[in-house]
Amino acid sequence: MKKEDIHLGDWKRILFGDAPAEFAVEVLVRTLLIYFIFLLVLRLMGKRMNSQLTITELAVMVMLGAIVAVPMQIPNRGLLPAVVLLLVVLFLQRGLNWWALRRRKVELTLQGDVTILAKDGVLLMDTLRAERVSHEQLYAQLRDKKITHLGEVKRVYMEADGLFSIYKRRKPGPGLSVLPEKDEKLREAQQKAPDQKVCNYCGYLATPTDHAGNRCPSCGHAEWVMAVR
Repeated sequence: MKKEDIHLGDWKRILFGDAPAEFAVEVLVRTLLIYFIFLLVLRLMGKRMNSQLTITELAVMVMLGAIVAVPMQIPNRGLLPAVVLLLVVLFLQRGLNWWALRRRKVELTLQGDVTILAKDGVLLMDTLRAERVSHEQLYAQLRDKKITHLGEVKRVYMEADGLFSIYKRRKPGPGLSVLPEKDEKLREAQQKAPDQKVCNYCGYLATPTDHAGNRCPSCGHAEWVMAVR
């Protein structure tokens, strides 16, 4: 479009573009057709598309969005090429799932694998950094499960789809509080374990041979705080 063709008061062009106003009706028809075809393709892809998406499923969703956008809005593009592309993506996705079911290595490559973020009340900091999960992100998940300190945690897994699976200890021990620092009253109300210290970074419980000021053998930090029960 040339500069001289741009006019702020040209509402017809702003609302309908260069296409005639009647094309809006055709856009409605195209959108309805693409919508129902899109729903059919998603239904054929399986129930996983309705839940948390894996990397490959997210890639498929982005591709589907790019495919359906053009034929809905551009008057000189037909619907048939988009339908063909949707079918190609459908068979590609189902084919990859079929392959992944038969080969574990393919599944791990395409979908990713589960990772352990916390073990026996201690955060695995190398894994957290690798997965780009912050303390507060993990603590929020723990608080959602009514967990107030790391001593209650047996395992925290990060599943391949990004969801967290949390398992509690049968007999909780002392640990690092996961309550927000801003909520001072609630943190003060927690039962303290005055004779035990934990690393304020990873939750490692100090042994009798560990002394305040020494670096944590788990994460290397040197900030120790009183454990809570």
